[in-house]
Amino acid sequence: MAGARWLIYALGGGMGHFTRACGLARVAARRGHRVTVVTNSVFAPDVPLEDVLGAGAHVHRLNPDLAKSAVREAVECLLDGVRPEVLVVDTFPRGLAGELAPMLPGLRMGKVLVHRDLNPTYVARFNVAAAVEDFDLLLVPGEDAPFSQHPRAVRTAPWLLLERDEWLSRAQARERLGVAADDLRPLVAVMGSGNAEEVAEAGAIATRLQERLGASAPVRWLAPPGPWFPVRAPSSGAPERNLLQPVRVWPALAVMPGVDILVGAGGYNTVQEARVTGTPLVALARARRYDRQAVRLRPEELARTEAELMERVAALVGPRSARAPETYSGGARDAVALIERTLLNA
Repeated sequence: MAGARWLIYALGGGMGHFTRACGLARVAARRGHRVTVVTNSVFAPDVPLEDVLGAGAHVHRLNPDLAKSAVREAVECLLDGVRPEVLVVDTFPRGLAGELAPMLPGLRMGKVLVHRDLNPTYVARFNVAAAVEDFDLLLVPGEDAPFSQHPRAVRTAPWLLLERDEWLSRAQARERLGVAADDLRPLVAVMGSGNAEEVAEAGAIATRLQERLGASAPVRWLAPPGPWFPVRAPSSGAPERNLLQPVRVWPALAVMPGVDILVGAGGYNTVQEARVTGTPLVALARARRYDRQAVRLRPEELARTEAELMERVAALVGPRSARAPETYSGGARDAVALIERTLLNA
């Protein structure tokens, strides 16, 4: 069924939900579907979502401070206005605040859950096992999940926002990050993601890393567009003029071919983008209510403390093996095809 109406529910405070949802949305829109993405991320007002999604997709931005009742009212209005043939819910089968749970049984449309790893406490406390039964299809994008063995669950490769031919070349990416073409030193990028405070903290880590590495490697602080907090002065008391300034870039995947070492957290997109591009990752697992970043990270990627992170990065700046990217097989394309075949008889 070409030209179906899709509503993608991607509520969640960080960047993970809407970035993954947009990876699905842009593929669906390019297939001729009319797609609406709803997000309440604090980052959403400032990143160029529409430019990346292209024609056929629309983004509905909710205020992240809305109460549960207001969120439910907004979602009900969207369902009534869009009248989707396909509803895609990212991560939370009951909705972020449980507002979807009473609606789902009565919705007469194809219902898809994007199912990734979840904290077992959340799964047990809110009876997620019962909630997933309201969905016609569970898509598991590239990592284990509590109900990945469900009879209606299908695994795909990870969903990324950009296709392989949309990544910049190494030379273009390094130029975008302010590194001269004749500078052969390894480039370290510190990813600002998560929440606004963590974006700012990434800047402080980047500054301390640059002090530690000195002339052996340039360090860049990557941050999404937006009015984020200024970086705090590092403990060494470096003068204000020496603090790193953010490189505003989104999606960061575009410049990953120019990065030799990535520093970040254990969020879905950071981890999957590093692996697919073969970029060595050193990450701190951030505390989350629903996500388990330490579980997602491999032992060689996980740093338990900032001191360990510094040591790991310094060691990687030395002699390095060739990059070993994982196979990029277009999980979002496979997911759209599954939805079309399973729910739209296409």
